[in-house]
Amino acid sequence: MTTSDPFLRRLARVKPTIAFIVALVLLLAGLFLPGVVGALLLAGLAAGMAALTFTTWPVQSPITRLVRVVLLTLLVVAVVSKAL
Repeated sequence: MTTSDPFLRRLARVKPTIAFIVALVLLLAGLFLPGVVGALLLAGLAAGMAALTFTTWPVQSPITRLVRVVLLTLLVVAVVSKAL
């Protein structure tokens, strides 16, 4: 890896299967837990997704960028509706 950013180095070492399982557990827990607790879990997932999206933005294709922004928007809408 040619970058010196420690966040990207750590991110590159994460196994995709583990990342998927953790994200899926957070999503399901956030959707099924009531009120603020579920909203906080979904907000944490949205923050992680936003960090990943904007960190990898320069190397993504335009369609991938669009899909990620749409999914991030839907997740934020779920956080707001869960919190209310």
